[in-house]
Amino acid sequence: MIDIRPSAEPLPVNKVEAKDGVSGAPIVLLHGFGGDKSTWANIQTALSVSHSSYAFDLPGHGAALDWPKIGNAAVAAKAVTQSLEALDLDRVHLVGHSMGGAVATLIALRNPERIASLTLLAPGGFGPEINHRLLRRYAAAADPAEMEMLLEQFFGWEFKLPKFLAKTAAESRSRPGAVETLQAIADDIIDGETQKTLPRREVAELPMPIKVVWGTQDRVLPTRQSHKLPGVIATHIFERVGHMPHLEIPREVTRLILQNAQAA
Repeated sequence: MIDIRPSAEPLPVNKVEAKDGVSGAPIVLLHGFGGDKSTWANIQTALSVSHSSYAFDLPGHGAALDWPKIGNAAVAAKAVTQSLEALDLDRVHLVGHSMGGAVATLIALRNPERIASLTLLAPGGFGPEINHRLLRRYAAAADPAEMEMLLEQFFGWEFKLPKFLAKTAAESRSRPGAVETLQAIADDIIDGETQKTLPRREVAELPMPIKVVWGTQDRVLPTRQSHKLPGVIATHIFERVGHMPHLEIPREVTRLILQNAQAA
């Protein structure tokens, strides 16, 4: 993986080249709240059989901790769009998880001609309900033991949380301003005790193929937010999976991303 940040100043990004030549548009991956581009490492490796991919750090996260402007999904969507332009990525397959799903949806709504397909994993903005208490506690956490306890709630009940995950997350919070930045982003995402919602009817009218992936054990955003999506949106519900399908069932998620890309 190559960490790219040329003079045009796109967001920090991991690029993985296709092993056997590029098959159409590249795949762009956007992480969720409190994550970073490294959470896509296994997915990027799997996608490289046929596609090049780019995983960005969203403003206020990872290597973009000190990004000039941080905030909600709309702020991140603008930064990602500018980054795509800086990297000359005119048309891409877009994948987003949680907050990154809301970011991806906004980009598609504003620039539909640039998006070949849209794959959303437990996306934010598809209903008002959100586990605001968990997200606020997660934003403020810095102790490894507390981080482990909180992270367990992001996964399905049977998933064995790797020990290094909590340690790495806690270490990332030790950087000056990291906790305060996440708390500020959380405040901008959460409207009191709910989240701001996206125009689902307008999403359904988008011209590209759309898939939504959700787990029945999601304790951050309830699975029922996927139940009343317009029928033209392909919805995939996985039993015994939590809020992190790309980490819990990476093979299935990779398969669906590639299916969507092939349908474009």
